[in-house]
Amino acid sequence: MCRWLAYDGAPILLEDLLFKPKHSLIDQSMCSKSAETPTNGDGFGVGWYGSRPAPGLYRSIRPAWNDFNLRDLAAQIEARLFLAHVRATSQATVQETNCHPFRYKHWLFVHNGEIFGIEKIRKRLVEAVSDELFPSIMGTTDSEVMFYLCLTLGLESDPEGALSRMAGLVESIAKAHGIDETLWMTLGVTDGQTLHAVRYASDGNAPTLYYSRDVEDVYKANPELTGKFSLNTRLIASEPSGKARDVWLTVPQSSYVRVHNGDIEVRPFKPVAAKV
Repeated sequence: MCRWLAYDGAPILLEDLLFKPKHSLIDQSMCSKSAETPTNGDGFGVGWYGSRPAPGLYRSIRPAWNDFNLRDLAAQIEARLFLAHVRATSQATVQETNCHPFRYKHWLFVHNGEIFGIEKIRKRLVEAVSDELFPSIMGTTDSEVMFYLCLTLGLESDPEGALSRMAGLVESIAKAHGIDETLWMTLGVTDGQTLHAVRYASDGNAPTLYYSRDVEDVYKANPELTGKFSLNTRLIASEPSGKARDVWLTVPQSSYVRVHNGDIEVRPFKPVAAKV
């Protein structure tokens, strides 16, 4: 099981959230609270938005805690929005193109979980990706296939709907191959303006996901960072960081989260039928 973090707010140094807080994402790569995979050492990545429309991207197969390039970059790069991810692989090999975030033009995507039985349905899922997008798939993960299915199914114009259609398509193809419960996921996706997240599993038992209600909650969790963030700062994370874990709010099972300019909406998430 992987761990990921999303930040939206005024520009900050990446190190302020990746390294400085107690039980930061980098700490979680060594000692996550997750019973399934306490160590996430199969690579990492961070994608960030600065002054340009397209996001920057740095990924590596090295463990996040042991990459000095990441430390140096995080101490220099300021970003108003970023997604960071530490990886514990299930089936796909450890290679750079399998590390999250995945990027297509101005979009970034991260995922924690799996498509159970992917080996039985991968061919059918990949065939559902549009001909225009198919050449952009570089790796072998189920996560990247999910991202390109979202793009195929209307992510650009209708993010919430595209996420629902992607989930519905994966579940319907899996059921056609005798797999009743296939999706197990939290995911984050953004175009650099709005952050979208989903917590969902076919069996109703998705991985954990949390969010900060407002900037005061961020400061309660990280008092040493007081004054660094803007009023519209919001965080979404697989696992709480900071000294006050109880200020993080749990995203309910089967939920969609939308974050834009400090406003947070949490709504029920349900897969819907999709045709490609």
